[in-house]
Amino acid sequence: MSYGIKLRVWGDYALFTRPEMKVERVSYDVMTPSAARGILEAIYWKPAIRWVIDRIHVLKPVRFDNIRRNELASRVSVNRRDMDEGRPVCRYIENDRQQRASMVLRNVEYVIEAHFELTGSEDSDPGKHLAIFERRVKKGQCFHRPYFGCREFPVDFAWCDDVPGPVFHGRRDFGFILHDLDFSDNMSPSFFRAVMEDGVIDCRGEVVS
Repeated sequence: MSYGIKLRVWGDYALFTRPEMKVERVSYDVMTPSAARGILEAIYWKPAIRWVIDRIHVLKPVRFDNIRRNELASRVSVNRRDMDEGRPVCRYIENDRQQRASMVLRNVEYVIEAHFELTGSEDSDPGKHLAIFERRVKKGQCFHRPYFGCREFPVDFAWCDDVPGPVFHGRRDFGFILHDLDFSDNMSPSFFRAVMEDGVIDCRGEVVS
C-alpha cells in the first residue's frame, strides 16, 4: 500500500549534472527523479519508509545559463589516520583552487508527485508519516536545506494540493536521464527515457542499468 504527496519546489538555479560530462558540469534539461527523492528526504526521512517519485511537473520554461565558479580541487579527508598523526583536516582555497565552468538551469519550478512505501513492520503507521511530512512542509522544516543538484542552489518548497495548469503543450523527448542510484548494489545507476507530455514527466516507466 502506498501514500501519495505533491510538493511544489522552486529556485533561482539548478544543476542536475550529466554523468557523461566529467570535466565541466552540464545540467540535464529537467530535474531527475534522484534529485527529487533527495529533496523529499531532506524534509522527512525515516528508515521505515522509502520515497518513490511518480511524476515531475515542469512549471517553467527550460533555460540554461553559463556560470564560472572557484572550487576546491580536492576533498577534505577526515579519517582516523589523519587525526592520529595530527595532519590538518582542512583545505585553504588559496592553495587548492580551481576554476570550473557549469551550464546550469535558471529560474526553475516543479511539482513533485511521489508516494512512500513501507520498508518493514516497525513504525508502520502510514498516516503518521504522512501527517509528519505535511506538517514539516507547511512549517518549512527540514533536516538540511534541500538543493537542486548542488548545495549552492537551495530549494524553496511548499505543500501543493492542486497542480497548476500546464505551460507546455505537446510532447518533448529528453532522452535517457538518470533515474536513481541503487545503494544496495554498490551505487549502481539506473536510467529511464524522460518524455514530457504537456509538461508532465512520468517517472514510472521502464528503467535500464
